[in-house]
Amino acid sequence: MPWNTRDAMSLKQEFVYLARQPDINIRDLCRRFGISPQTGYKWLKRYEAHGEAGLQDRSRRPRNSPKQTQARLAAEVVAVREEHPAWGGRKISRVLDKRIAPSTVTNVLHRHDLITPQASEAARQWTRFEHAAPNDLWQMDFKGDFQTLQGRCYPLTVIDDHSRFNLVIQGCACQRGALVQEHLSEVFRRYGLPARINTDNGSPWGAPRHPGELTPLGVWLVTLGIRLSFSRPGHPQTNGKDERFHRSLKAEVLKGRIYRSLEEAQSAFDHWREIYNFLRPHDALDLEVPISRYQVSSHAFPERLPQIEYGPDDILVKPYDSQFRFKKRSFRIAKALGGHIVALRPSTKGDGLFDVYFGHQKVRTIDFNNPDGKG
Repeated sequence: MPWNTRDAMSLKQEFVYLARQPDINIRDLCRRFGISPQTGYKWLKRYEAHGEAGLQDRSRRPRNSPKQTQARLAAEVVAVREEHPAWGGRKISRVLDKRIAPSTVTNVLHRHDLITPQASEAARQWTRFEHAAPNDLWQMDFKGDFQTLQGRCYPLTVIDDHSRFNLVIQGCACQRGALVQEHLSEVFRRYGLPARINTDNGSPWGAPRHPGELTPLGVWLVTLGIRLSFSRPGHPQTNGKDERFHRSLKAEVLKGRIYRSLEEAQSAFDHWREIYNFLRPHDALDLEVPISRYQVSSHAFPERLPQIEYGPDDILVKPYDSQFRFKKRSFRIAKALGGHIVALRPSTKGDGLFDVYFGHQKVRTIDFNNPDGKG
């Protein structure tokens, strides 16, 4: 499971940051992290008294000295850049507590031949719309795949749209929906449920031949009460924050590296995830870090799936074998909905048109006058 590979100290740090958010239920957060309230309050008390040192965390920030010479400060710039080759002037300046201006950082990097045209392109700032609150929208995708010495790795990533907080980077041996569901269950237990998840139309959450059609994974997510949306075919920018996250993951973790196994790759993912969420300043957040804007969801993950309920005026049908019957006519529907109850509601767009819903999710519109199934 994703959490078994995580460093215990990074989990302490994540717990403390989330526990210090306004209006947080500490006991509920302890339950999500699998610790007792006594342990949680002990960590918080130590953090309040001694900061991160109280959690025995090894800070990766360069040491601070107000009397250091310009040469020593330039050496710090070079050290940060060598540790994080994709970071530019603004990020390095922020990590160094603004003791050196971003433009001066850039000059230092140029003097040491640490800026390439490729690095300049990777540092190009993207400006995008963001949702108003954490967990309003999560973006989810696989970061392609790459070869380890023991097999292929498919990194599963989930990003919170508002905060850019990364909820998981999980190295998977395949892209099967059942495996994704297993990992998402762990994410939901830890962080709660989002209002909506956006994905592309690829497998296992989408249906490339029928964009927007529910798959078994989609049926499970809708049953949990999560709204699903899908990027328009050929427009990956709809999932732009996760795509941008993938660019950073590639530049800072994958580029030029060969991993022996999934386990070694996962260790690198976990280490970088801590840097990304807690240390790496984010341009779109005014150089704050994602954890500073993230809060866990108040909608807890139910261990038993809730029953979907429909309104008294809904027309209820049960599809079988990718079709359902309505007034002696047949209509096509996603195979994953076979055996589930769906609801038909008269559409406002014309006579004979009916919108088909699975729970809250509209899955298609049918034309009673032009059935598309076999009679």
